[in-house]
Amino acid sequence: MKIDVLTLFPGMFAGPLDESIVKRARTAGKLDLHIHNLRDYTHDRHRTVDDRPFGGGPGMLLKPEPLFEAVEQLKTATTRVILFGPAGRPFTQAVARELAQQEHLLLICGSYEGYDERVREALVQDELSIGDYVLTNGALPAMIVVDCVTRLLPGVLGDDESAADESFSHGLLEYPQYTRPAEFRGMKVPEILLSGNHAEIEKWRRGQALLRTRQRRPDLLSGQS
Repeated sequence: MKIDVLTLFPGMFAGPLDESIVKRARTAGKLDLHIHNLRDYTHDRHRTVDDRPFGGGPGMLLKPEPLFEAVEQLKTATTRVILFGPAGRPFTQAVARELAQQEHLLLICGSYEGYDERVREALVQDELSIGDYVLTNGALPAMIVVDCVTRLLPGVLGDDESAADESFSHGLLEYPQYTRPAEFRGMKVPEILLSGNHAEIEKWRRGQALLRTRQRRPDLLSGQS
């Protein structure tokens, strides 16, 4: 998969995306990731990317010219162009699986008060929000999407079943898990997990996942039984 990111703060990406699973995916050639500075697509000496909104109001908006030029240079026939903003659909594990099927993602990170509306109208296929709160810019949402999507790419985790059994993969929180020792400071691993009865273990895990979800995230339980 190829992912291009347009941002005003490329330095923010250097640490998180050069470590752990994302680094291994890049090294193995499973993820082709490029971070682009939006100012590189300007043509004035001040490298201007923003201006005041027509009609007045606080803050500044990202201008259409550099965004159009950048997208038109980076986009191909298979590209899915995505904005980040509060008006976007919520980013979930299901959306991550959807995006992991794409050949090329182009992620546009917002800054200031947002985008000139013509960017939404003419350039993008999707808009995503990672939550109902305000961030300084769109770099962190882009990192979250890159991380979440990358771990779903075939072969990235080594054992593809790891991604299938994680929280939210089946619409539920993950069941409790344990490792050695079987008893630690008087706290024992549930006997069912030591039984070797895989059918009963799966039944227990399903029940525990439902219980945990009901207690902590009942909003996820629509359609579950």
